[in-house]
Amino acid sequence: MNVSIIGTGNMAKGIGTRLVSGGHSVTIHAQDEAKGKELAELLKKVNNTAVVSVVPVGTDSDEIVIVATPYAEIVNVGKEYNGLTGKVVVDITNPVDFNTFQLIPEAGQSGAQEVAKILSEANVVKAFNTTLAGTLEAGEVEGKELDVFIASDDDEAKAKVSELVKTSGMRPVDVGTLSEARHLEGFGLIQMKIQDQIGTGWMSALKFLG
Repeated sequence: MNVSIIGTGNMAKGIGTRLVSGGHSVTIHAQDEAKGKELAELLKKVNNTAVVSVVPVGTDSDEIVIVATPYAEIVNVGKEYNGLTGKVVVDITNPVDFNTFQLIPEAGQSGAQEVAKILSEANVVKAFNTTLAGTLEAGEVEGKELDVFIASDDDEAKAKVSELVKTSGMRPVDVGTLSEARHLEGFGLIQMKIQDQIGTGWMSALKFLG
């Protein structure tokens, strides 16, 4: 598949690593061209046959778009891309107020549902918010493949993202509609809160075993 990643940070690097490992083509949409080129070179080292390109933010995107930006930047992304109409948009964010370390949306609501309101003409899928960047780069934790929990109101979009996850060496787990993203975001918050306590150096993973 051809996939656009908006952003050049740690999550863009982690997800990009898994995508090129699975043979997918990646287009990096970068505010900072130098950072975009640096990320592209890193991904090409992962798979020297991978097709990786860098374009400016706002450039036309592929059908699947992974928005690897902070939650607060989603509004700007929508403006820069005219709402990403008709695109499958993967929301990886955890909508956390880092002053209070609580979720921003009111109880019963999710950040992903707010993203879907902002990008009302896109097909929004929640995924990757519980997979930490370092584990994505490694592709596993303690020899076990990563679980990627996926939620969406659009079954076709969910199927496309699930296939992308599977072919990139991870296990897609369908948790239901976009309203379930509230629970995924809660998992993401707890995972961040306990990192110092469990001492894994941000290399932990949420996975169902059995």
